[in-house]
Amino acid sequence: MNAEGAKPRRLAARLLRSMPLPDPDGGKEQRGRVLVIGGSSRVPGAVLLAGTAALRAGAGKLQVATAQDVAPSFALAVPEALVLGLPVDAQGNITRGSAALDDALVGCDAALIGSGMSPSPATATLVQRVVRHARGMLVLDAGALSPELRAPPGKPFVLTPHAGEMAKLCGREKEQVEQQPQALARAFAKRTRSVLVLKGATTYIAAPDGRLWIHPGGCHGLGTSGSGDVLAGLIAGLAARCGDPVQAALWGVFAHGEAGRTLETSMGSLGFLAREIATPVPGILDRIQCPRRTA
Repeated sequence: MNAEGAKPRRLAARLLRSMPLPDPDGGKEQRGRVLVIGGSSRVPGAVLLAGTAALRAGAGKLQVATAQDVAPSFALAVPEALVLGLPVDAQGNITRGSAALDDALVGCDAALIGSGMSPSPATATLVQRVVRHARGMLVLDAGALSPELRAPPGKPFVLTPHAGEMAKLCGREKEQVEQQPQALARAFAKRTRSVLVLKGATTYIAAPDGRLWIHPGGCHGLGTSGSGDVLAGLIAGLAARCGDPVQAALWGVFAHGEAGRTLETSMGSLGFLAREIATPVPGILDRIQCPRRTA
């Protein structure tokens, strides 16, 4: 049976152990450099959530490019990051890139763009610039998602829409996406030559060759503001470590779900915050990799 007709696989710790992450004992250079591009004057926290999650996933170095008026505050809030300020319009939305951003893209192992950004012509132009200059893997989220996306042959993006965003991407109603998630995820992943992470209570991860994984292991508490930014950051951080878009997506989705379950056990089914989701991730990743301590 070819990949396009292959039966979907359930995402579980046992499957992830068959695709282990690189040795975590390597130095920060070996664990990869991740660049997070996004945010705005009105939504500055999205890149904070994503950037922190990338570090919790084990990335060695973090760079962030965000709205220039909030960049100094971000640098103080996340002293681990190198921060670049980008020009904004009167509404505080990023309007364009910079030569410094181009240089950062050349030097990073993975980049995430879109968290905290709104879809607009300026955002689309910035995404195109990022695609041209990036040498590492790209994760596209929120405002960076577009129906026109096509990854270069042999260099898949990772796309992370929820059902509402997916409906706009493929020209369907949200209800249709919820009724046909597997078929639509596979078709869109193939068309965009990308790994698609269709987020929801059950998450579907589709590869461009037709492979599909299903993860029903989330919890209600993960449906909170900023949770998607954390997931995108986890995937970007893992991509910087492993260099494989499918592996990064699968590990990121599973770790995100397990983090929600951990917080649900300790705090309750609802009410934990997105900023808390990434905290248990390092321990979760360690447990997944060790067969004697099943996740």
